[in-house]
Amino acid sequence: MLIQPNSRLLFIGDSITDCGRKRPIGSGSFDQALGNGYVSLVDAALTALYPDYAIDTINMGISGDTVHDLKYRWKRDTLDLKPDWLSILIGINDVWQHINQLWQSAGQDPVDRFAETLDDLVGQVRPGVKGLILMTPYYLEPDPLEPMRAMMDQFGAAVGEVAARHQAMLVDSQADFNPLIDIVDPNQLAMDRVHINLAGHMVLARAFLREIGFTWDRKLKWGSDSD
Repeated sequence: MLIQPNSRLLFIGDSITDCGRKRPIGSGSFDQALGNGYVSLVDAALTALYPDYAIDTINMGISGDTVHDLKYRWKRDTLDLKPDWLSILIGINDVWQHINQLWQSAGQDPVDRFAETLDDLVGQVRPGVKGLILMTPYYLEPDPLEPMRAMMDQFGAAVGEVAARHQAMLVDSQADFNPLIDIVDPNQLAMDRVHINLAGHMVLARAFLREIGFTWDRKLKWGSDSD
């Protein structure tokens, strides 16, 4: 696995990351400290199959956040917590604000503005982390020409460009959902096609774990080192 033993793994983002996590810092193994979403599932998998790694998982998601909200709390909720590995999932609310015409972008394209802010945040944290993972926003709509889905794909592409620029790992959330929503009605995963149930969070958790080289059939050996 790519994440080193005794690492601090921090997740930050919006409601998809938040999922009712503990305040002020989502940390710990009990009382839904990490929320009830993909962050908790990732931590459970790491604890069950890589207990010797002693990964310290922290959830700093806040429901309703845009990338600009992240900007205002970046130092307190990211830099000051000194993560070894950082995962960012943001963009869904940025798209919603634009669709609802609440975003006053002063004439600048909303995707460009989003990308510039995300790029700045990633640039601030990149030198101090061993690993960085960017997760794209998604919309559970099979038709890529549907306006909300089309806009979400544009923001997802912007996340991919920022990841490439900073040599970060990329989880294409939309690509992981697409095969599922070709079979399952999206309403079975999220009534609003965004706020997913546990099955949807499992899709995100599996995609994240795949990216970091997690092995589901890892064998634990008493008194010996493992891969």
